[in-house]
Amino acid sequence: MRGGMAITAALVVVAAAAESRWAELGREITYDGRALVVSGARRMFFSGDMHYARSTPEMWPKLIAKAKNGGLDVIQTYVFWNVHEPIQGQYNFEGRYDLVKFIREIQAQGLYVSLRIGPFVEAEWKYGGFPFWLHDVPSITFRSDNEPFKQHMQNFVTKIVTMMKHEGLYYPQGGPIIISQIENEYQMIEPAFGASGPRYVRWAAAMAVGLQTGVPWMMCKQNDAPDPVINTCNGLICGETFVGPNSPNKPALWTENWTSRYPIYGNDTKLRDPEDIAFAVALYIARKKGSFVSYYMYHGGTNFGRFAASYVTTSYYDGAPLDEYGLIWQPTWGHLRELHCAVKQSSEPLLFGSYSNFSLGQQQEAHVFETDFKCVAFLVNFDQHNTPKVEFRNISLELAPKSISVLSDCRNVVFETAKVNAQHGSRTANAVQSLNDINNWKAFIEPVPQDLSKSTYTGNQLFEQLPTTKDETDYLWYIVSYKNRASDGNQIARLYVKSLAHILHAFVNNEYVGSVHGSHDGPRNIVLNTHMSLKEGDNTISLLSVMVGSPDSGAYMERRTFGIQTVGIQQGQQPMHLLNNDLWGYQVGLFGEKDSIYTQEGPNSVRWMDINNLIYHPLTWYKTTFSTPPGNDAVTLNLTSMGKGEVWVNGESIGRYWVSFKAPSGQPSQSLYHIPRGFLTPKDNLLVLVEEMGGDPLQITVNTMSVTTVCGNVDEFSVPPLQSRGKVPKVRIWCQGGKRISSIEFASYGNPVGDCRSFRIGSCHAESSESVVKQSCIGRRGCSIPVMAAKFGGDPCPGIQKSLLVVADCR
Repeated sequence: MRGGMAITAALVVVAAAAESRWAELGREITYDGRALVVSGARRMFFSGDMHYARSTPEMWPKLIAKAKNGGLDVIQTYVFWNVHEPIQGQYNFEGRYDLVKFIREIQAQGLYVSLRIGPFVEAEWKYGGFPFWLHDVPSITFRSDNEPFKQHMQNFVTKIVTMMKHEGLYYPQGGPIIISQIENEYQMIEPAFGASGPRYVRWAAAMAVGLQTGVPWMMCKQNDAPDPVINTCNGLICGETFVGPNSPNKPALWTENWTSRYPIYGNDTKLRDPEDIAFAVALYIARKKGSFVSYYMYHGGTNFGRFAASYVTTSYYDGAPLDEYGLIWQPTWGHLRELHCAVKQSSEPLLFGSYSNFSLGQQQEAHVFETDFKCVAFLVNFDQHNTPKVEFRNISLELAPKSISVLSDCRNVVFETAKVNAQHGSRTANAVQSLNDINNWKAFIEPVPQDLSKSTYTGNQLFEQLPTTKDETDYLWYIVSYKNRASDGNQIARLYVKSLAHILHAFVNNEYVGSVHGSHDGPRNIVLNTHMSLKEGDNTISLLSVMVGSPDSGAYMERRTFGIQTVGIQQGQQPMHLLNNDLWGYQVGLFGEKDSIYTQEGPNSVRWMDINNLIYHPLTWYKTTFSTPPGNDAVTLNLTSMGKGEVWVNGESIGRYWVSFKAPSGQPSQSLYHIPRGFLTPKDNLLVLVEEMGGDPLQITVNTMSVTTVCGNVDEFSVPPLQSRGKVPKVRIWCQGGKRISSIEFASYGNPVGDCRSFRIGSCHAESSESVVKQSCIGRRGCSIPVMAAKFGGDPCPGIQKSLLVVADCR
């Protein structure tokens, strides 16, 4: 214990020395018990996670601009070790891995950066962000007080910090980086390492602080983060679950407010309502005196190539405020924007005021922040079913079910978490090109390996998959010869295979005999138990073991095993004959992968055939070309007709697909696959797919994705939008992507029935509704209509609360 206290004291001394040096330059980042302090001023920060590796450089400027317009101050990103050092000592910071360019773009738009170096990131990312070569370092134990691991971790963290310093990107140098993170949610696995766990935490903190970046360091989900490192919260409801900073001198930071649940193959998408997100943010600020909230994700993007973790879909957090394609996801984006504005206009009492809280009822409470001149109150109702009336400072208010009302000057309601006045939007995937011309397709049947002498490796045991493939491919062939004698009896036998991989395809004498796959939440092992026909003499059994991503979390990740564990053959009533210790051959990857047939420069060794000559085979490569759709709408492939595989466009992998694995709803977890326009050429784009489970490529379509319908629904007693600075509530609708309002599908001022998904005129309706809205909106990119009787020629039904519901088309 004394050693730990000594380390902590040393860290504080190092940090203080660095702060003193930066302070002399006039730019410094410190913190106190209320907030991060930027050049002497406490700041309230809203942040959003946006990963450079999950989008493209062409997308970055617009993504960042939309985040800024949504009220964010900070862009937060992980740093992905395995994209930057895929081979030990060989670094890659090009293209979408250009971290410096990404940070400079953030700075150019006037935002700050929270840099989560890790280097373990989890993030539903291949191997948790670790390069697989780390697995093969002798005597290594990941994320523990282990010298080989610490050496490599320190080398990479130092590499990134040195690069940031050299580019002048830390705030004291004039850059945008105001805080960094070391490690990631380590507390979740720390007990598994015994005494080594706390020692590793202290070492990681000391190593990071010792790099003297001039900005604070944080550890998320790490209650024992040593001073001066800040412990932060991750989760859905940190206003209820966060134990708080482990020192009165540290601020309450929320590093991950999950905007939805990341999707996995075999599950339906689970979105999070904007009301719930806003409630969680407001409660955190009110209860925990929170001054930093980061949305995970604000833009999820795409898991290109093979970077998704086990069973994770290629699309990542599509329901975030900015969707996978960079479109604004409404009403989430707009509702949070209003919340940010409401909070920031009361920054002074929140950051400097005295704090008090008291009960307003059985499930209601008030949180008040007050200075001599300003005041803000958060009135909380936890009751999910009732609308209680409460008294607060001689004001009577009704609180909606499960809601928080924000009162500026402790009198005027400026925001209600449960009342969404932001516009809604509906996306449309419009098929612009059908790839149904059979003459434009070519096919190549992936050969099933039969000859053990041509194997990459051989051995009298079953090899583990990832150490054999080095995680450079999803595929590993296991090949074995089995001699069947006439005396063995029945030629119909049973093949039994148990595997810790995710999918298994089995072939006997080049004939397909069956497949099996696992699931994210199912048992770790998968079992194939199928009939097969054997010939007399030698029979070749070829088993294709498939990974759908590598693990991204857990203690002792380097010890996790994958691949085939048991192979046996049973004939008639005889005991099962195990083949585990027979001579096995191994072929790493598919033939088409090794020959890079997904590029324009595919080798001559591959003999493509016309698709109309193709005899069905479960392992088939397909290729064709398509033209780039005109305009600037996002481009997708609709792969609903396919099974399972990977897809490339002009040599760039846009990710794995698995549409044959249906969710409980009966629909694929993902059927549309994003092609960034930066991957495209004007015409003759090469499309290549490898298909494992059948599928019909002639039904693939090229689609464009855009928001084609917008809707606003606001009542006359709603809080006016803070950005308008007006005193009258308004319906505000606008089109994205340069489109204009082309028609009004519905408009009613009165008491329209329904919402933006289903609607009709109610018992009260102003006849002028449609004409007023059309005059204000048609042909414009956006419009704003006051919700007031005078706008519609008078009150159509006195004594009835009225609202305005507008549904418009964008073209």
